[in-house]
Amino acid sequence: MSKIKMAAPIVEIDGDEMTRVLWKIVKDDLLTPFVELNTEYYDLALTERDRTGDKITWEAAEAIRKHHVGVKCATITPNKQRAEEYKLREMWKSPNGTIRSVLDGTVFRAPILTNCIKPVVKNWRKPITIARHAYGDVYRATELRVNEPGKAELLFTGKNGFNFRETVYDFECPGVLQSMYNKDTSINSFARSCFEYALSTKQDLWFSAKDTISKQYDQTFKHLFQEIFENEYKAKFDELGITYFYTLIDDAIARVMRSQGGFIWACKNYDGDVMSDMISTAFGSLAMMTSVLVSPDGNFEYEAAHGTVTKHYYRYKEDGKMTSTNPVATIFAWSGALRKRGELDGNNELVEFANKLERVSIETIESGIMTRDLSGLCEGITPRVVDSQEFISEVAARL
Repeated sequence: MSKIKMAAPIVEIDGDEMTRVLWKIVKDDLLTPFVELNTEYYDLALTERDRTGDKITWEAAEAIRKHHVGVKCATITPNKQRAEEYKLREMWKSPNGTIRSVLDGTVFRAPILTNCIKPVVKNWRKPITIARHAYGDVYRATELRVNEPGKAELLFTGKNGFNFRETVYDFECPGVLQSMYNKDTSINSFARSCFEYALSTKQDLWFSAKDTISKQYDQTFKHLFQEIFENEYKAKFDELGITYFYTLIDDAIARVMRSQGGFIWACKNYDGDVMSDMISTAFGSLAMMTSVLVSPDGNFEYEAAHGTVTKHYYRYKEDGKMTSTNPVATIFAWSGALRKRGELDGNNELVEFANKLERVSIETIESGIMTRDLSGLCEGITPRVVDSQEFISEVAARL
């Protein structure tokens, strides 16, 4: 059987622990037998990031800018305990955060649906995609633990002479203080990425914040979204028959719970972080989520939405036996990247293979063959719990 050829490369970004083990099995069993993989490889294992002073992460991000499509394995963002465990020179920043910053991208996460796993919210019929503005807010905030009485002030000194100074609070006792920021250029990129993704997927777009309370911060998001929509996207949305609207986040949550799904929900950074976990859990599992980073200038990075599955990895290392770790999100990261590469290059064979890979992965679960995390969620069938290798082998046989 002749393999499908790839004209341009995908940027392949390897990762850590159990997901790194699954990464190799997925490639060996599901991809290389059918596709002449053309990848530019970057190893973002924690030890390699430490060895290169994290330079490898920046190089991987720049490679995605060059080739436009990347696929990423899950990676460790070290805390103090992990830094000691791996004997790191320092606690390196999140690779995902670095890549998002370089690409100026927005993260879109959506559940992978099967007929045998029903959402907790009974009226949800279609996937709900969370678009998270992964910049600024509390994740780049400056914080202070106040241990004595004193005045906290917000101070801004403009380069052109504008000065602003206002009391935040006169502390009469110990407390805590936080200052966070965002910037118009990042918000504009977030908005355009959301509008472009809505057009490409032909889905309605919702955006929610709390401008009634945050009359400068959140209101800036609201106004910039509306301005870009009216000036650049309204006619395109009308032509496709899809809609965009803004609502307060508490109203959005009420609407989401009563909806049937099938739309994109754009959220600020913290809101998106929280809501993506709520959506993934309500639909089934973090291991059953797609995740794609989209930049406004047309770059795409696909990844598994979950972590490195540390507990399974140490069990695998100690026992030498394959664990029942769900590889579906990793499979869909590869299929998403292959499909996008095929779309950009006009390679229909590659697109069709990516679609088939996803279809047979779902068919395998719906036939009752699944990893342990899904066995307690499925309905209407008697599950046969298998380990990761057995599940991937079953998908390969169906391919």
